[in-house]
Amino acid sequence: MSALVCVARIGAAHGVRGAVKLWTFTEDPFAIKRYGPLLSKDGKRQFEVATAREARDHLVATFKGVTTRDEAERLNGIELYVAREKLPATDEDEYYHTDLIGLAAVTTDGDALGRVLAIHNFGAGDIIEIAPLKGTTMLLPFSNAVVPEVDLTGGRVVIALPQEVEGEDGGEDLSPSRPRERGDP
Repeated sequence: MSALVCVARIGAAHGVRGAVKLWTFTEDPFAIKRYGPLLSKDGKRQFEVATAREARDHLVATFKGVTTRDEAERLNGIELYVAREKLPATDEDEYYHTDLIGLAAVTTDGDALGRVLAIHNFGAGDIIEIAPLKGTTMLLPFSNAVVPEVDLTGGRVVIALPQEVEGEDGGEDLSPSRPRERGDP
């Protein structure tokens, strides 16, 4: 079976006729109607969108066979998936998160760092999470400066580790520490 990609999450019931709030993770929220039946994560349940209309920050949707509020309430929290091959091709420098997860992460010098664990977006842009070979998990901006190369065919991402983290004092040096001398700040 092809890799499944999460395209939406069902929220709370909306009204009394089986409608639900539906949060989509697609560029065009209404694209979920074009993918055919959507699947639960385990692939055992199918959902077909009957109607969808835009709301404030989500869609209000109905699914075929769901006609009451009770039935709609039981769907709350279900993530909806589609087979990867049903999704449109990406543009250059665009990637589906599922294509990146599991790739090897290497430094610009080719040294192994670990594997891509996840891609997050907490509202300020994408963050790449690297599970390192040793040490703690790294969360880095998924930008061209930090991730200058994504090689899907080669199964790797190249990471340019930042040397500084900017802060109020102009930046904290993340390079290896040196012994402090008298008079150092």
